[in-house]
Order: sequence, then structure tokens, then C-alpha cells
Amino acid sequence: MSNLETAQERVRDLRAALDRYNHHYYVLDDPLVRDADYDALLRELEQLEAQHPNLVDSTSPTQRVGVTPSSQFDSIEHLSPMLSLANAFDAEEFGDFNRRLCELLETDEVEFVAETKLDGLAINLVYEDGVLSRAATRGDGTTGEDVTPNVRTIRAIPLRLRHQPPPRVIEVRGEIYLDKRGFATLNQQQERAGLKTYANPRNAAAGSLRQLDPRITATRPLNIYCYGIGHLEGRAQPATQADILDELREAGLRVSSETRLVKGVEACLEYYESIGNRREQLGYAIDGVVYKVNSFEQQHILGSVSRAPRWAIAFKYPPDERTTRVVDIDVQVGRTGALTPVARLEPVFVGGVTITNATLHNADEIKRKDVRVGDTVVVRRAGDVIPEIVGVILEKRPAGTKPYELPDSVPAQAVAQRVQEIIHFASRRAMDIEGLGEKLIEQLVVTGLVNHAAELYELDVASLAELERMGGKSAENLIAALEKSKATSLQRLVFALGIPAVGDATATNLVTAFGTLKRIRQATEEELQAVDDIGPVVAANIVAWFALDSNAALIDALKKH
Repeated sequence: MSNLETAQERVRDLRAALDRYNHHYYVLDDPLVRDADYDALLRELEQLEAQHPNLVDSTSPTQRVGVTPSSQFDSIEHLSPMLSLANAFDAEEFGDFNRRLCELLETDEVEFVAETKLDGLAINLVYEDGVLSRAATRGDGTTGEDVTPNVRTIRAIPLRLRHQPPPRVIEVRGEIYLDKRGFATLNQQQERAGLKTYANPRNAAAGSLRQLDPRITATRPLNIYCYGIGHLEGRAQPATQADILDELREAGLRVSSETRLVKGVEACLEYYESIGNRREQLGYAIDGVVYKVNSFEQQHILGSVSRAPRWAIAFKYPPDERTTRVVDIDVQVGRTGALTPVARLEPVFVGGVTITNATLHNADEIKRKDVRVGDTVVVRRAGDVIPEIVGVILEKRPAGTKPYELPDSVPAQAVAQRVQEIIHFASRRAMDIEGLGEKLIEQLVVTGLVNHAAELYELDVASLAELERMGGKSAENLIAALEKSKATSLQRLVFALGIPAVGDATATNLVTAFGTLKRIRQATEEELQAVDDIGPVVAANIVAWFALDSNAALIDALKKH
């Protein structure tokens, strides 16, 4: 395999993982990874795309701010975008950031507003003539979820501003969070009620704010710190970020007492170290500090890139690390048949969660880290479910261990691959078949009721009702969902087919260019390469996929339904 093909495969894997993590983090409030692991994957993707510009795709996580909001809530478009922040992970990276600013601003020193980076949920509050009119989550940075009734239950958020006279319209940005005491109290209440406890305060805050019943939100000890203004009408625009914070305080909004004005790299590093030393005593969870250029004139000069302002950065603290032992290594099979090794670990409590496994990604990763069964390893908790093995403690390696060799195939690999194909087919961005979850798909495949996606549409209530945990009503609901999914768009269907390297944006481009599935199937590699964002490798993938008899049979079977 060429270097380009290897890079393309890794880019595809990274994008798929990051999209999944984004969806769970922002839409489902069920994070699969903590920020440190997500950041590492995003940085790797950014580096690969910089090395291979032809692999850059408009759907890449590097080209976007977030994901679309949940369909459970109405959507609200923000008056001005809510951008994310670039990250620094050590003093050298922060120094590089500061040096770039000084060069662009033609100055020797930059003044920053420094503040703690709360581990909560970003919120956008709109006040009209001083009265809270609507509140929305960050969503994709342009459109968020309408959580106004829930936000109104949070006592720290004023329903009317104290400005006299108030601005005609003001868009306030803040972070809703649960402090450590409130988090502990909430989990005790969940346990007493026999309900699932929350893994961390951020997850608890997000879950509390996004309750469909505001009365439940009202029982949760949510709080807020406000840190910025988006849109502003009917009042003079403040000159600095520090003025913004004063404005928010005057309006009766909560602003962190940890905020400081700092000038130059040394003062910034002193603030970072000071907060780090007091991190456990703050009373609320943080994962870093944020620096924003104080002057709005300078912010305007610096501008923004596609997903973040150039005038701000989050300086993250190192993730929590623990040691544990590898008790086994097994293999999981992906939708395309790719094998992923997974280390099974002795349970270890890291970052607020007990973990028992860690992905080893691929054969190259195992070889690079030389992880073996029996090894004592350092685990970095960068996720609520999927942590990372940082490295092996070689001096604790037992005698007689052998390097792990990834097998060419595993028992029941074909079954596992079919399961993953159907999971993808039924997913929200594909055919969006409500009620068709992973466990049910496994049952359908293992029992032989479904061998490929088209056979989903041949299921009946009677056969479904006999499955474990189904019953008549659930079976009827699934049949109704399958029927509803038939009225889908061609873009969704093309994405659902699972063609390697064809994401939802590429599927949209294909449909725009060719109009029908028949024309897409008949397109040559040259014709495909004329479509936006499709290069020679993706074009070859598409042609090869449609050339397989099994895939042609799948399409013909789907057309009958």
C-alpha cells in the first residue's frame, strides 16, 4: 500500500471516529471520549490533511465547528456564530501562539483576559429589551437547540437584566455547569431512584439541561458563568473583553471571579500554573484555561479561521493517567471488514470512570507500542468509554510474553461485518430507522432473519415479536419505522450503502452531479473525479464497489421495496 493510500485510510478512520464522538458528545450527551483523546485525534487529522491537501474534504471535522442539533428540540439560529477554540497542550505551543499574535499585530506584548475553562455545556442567551427571550445550546455553532423553558428554571440566570436602559438585543454566551457538590448530590439521587448515574459533571449538566420536561431540569443544581457577548444592538460595543465582563456583571449575570488581565507569556504561564495548583479546590470541574486577546480592535485584525478565532486559545491541562494490566487482546470487526484490536484491562478508575478496555487501533499501533498480554500499561483517561494506552512499563513485563500478531481473520468475521453494515445502513444520517439498534441487529443477523440491508424490508411483526425483548408492540413500531424509511432521499440512500470513503457530503455531491442512482452506478472514474471533493482514490472505490455482484444484488433488492 502506498503512503498516500495509507494516509487516506487513516484520514477516513479518523474522520469516522471524530464524527461519531461529535455526535455522542453534542447530540446524545453521552460522550465516548474525553477531550484529551478527541484533541489528539483531531490534531493527527489536521497534520495528515496538511501533508496531503488533496485529502481535505468539506465534511472533515477540521472544516467544521460541530454537529447538527437533536431533533427532540426545535432549532434556533444564533444571531452570530459560536466558534470553538484552538488548543495548546504545553508552554512551547502557547509560546508559538503568542509569537504569531505579536507578529500579526506588530507588537512586543499582547494583553489577554485569562479565565478558567469550565467542563460544562455552552449556552447562548438572547435578551430583548432586557428580558430573556430565548436560549439555545451551541449545536453546530450556527444553529442550536431551543432549551428556553429549561434555562428559565436556572436561578442563576436572570429573567430580566439589570441594565437601565437595557440594550435592544444582546446575545450572551456562557457555560452551564454542575459544581462538584451538586454533581455528587445528583448522582446520589439517581442511585436512590434506581436510575443511571452520570459519569462526570459535564455529562450531568448536559443531560439535565436537555430534559424534555423542564420540571426535571428545575430539580437539578445547575449554575452558569457568562464570558462573552455575540450580537449587540442598541448599546455601544465595548472596546475590550474586560469591558464585556464588566458589562455582564452590571447586567446581573454571573462572571467567574478567577478571571484576570495578564500581559505577556510569563504572566500567562503563571496564571496557568496558579489555577492548576488550585484546580481541585475550585469546586467545579475545569480542563484548562482560556486566553483571549483583550482589545477588540486587535481581535478584528486577527480574525478567525474556519473553526476558531485566531485571537483566543484554550491551554489544556494534562489528562489523568493510571496504571493497570492487560489481561487479554481481542479483535473487533468494522463495517468494511477492518480488524481493530482491543486490549482488555484489569478494571481501573481513571477520570471519574472505571474502564476495562482500550482500543489499540491497528497492527501498526500495537507494534509501535509493543503492547502484550500480561503487560502493565499506563492508561490515559481521555474518554468515558474508550481510553488510550499511553505506553508499556517494560520493567514490569512478565517473562515469556510474546509480541501480539493481529490475525488475518477472526471467527464469525462475516457475521460481525454484516452487523456493522446494517448498523450503518439504519443510522440517523443514513436511512434513520428508529428503534433498530445494535443489539436488535445482532439478533436479526445471528438468527438468519436478515443477511443484508434489503432483507430488513421483508420482516414481519410475527417473526420480530418472537425475538428476545421485542414483543408485539415493539415489532409493530419497527415495521412502521421501516415503512417510513422507504420515503427517503437519494442522498441518504447513497450514504447508507456504505461505499468506502463516501460520507454524507460526498453522497450529496454525487446526487447533485448525476441525479439518479443508475447514472452514479454507470459513471466512470474520470466522470466521478469531475465531482467536487472526489479524487482518484475515492473514484476508484466507488467504481469498484458498484462492480461487485453482491452490491449490485443489494441495490436491485432495495429497488423492489
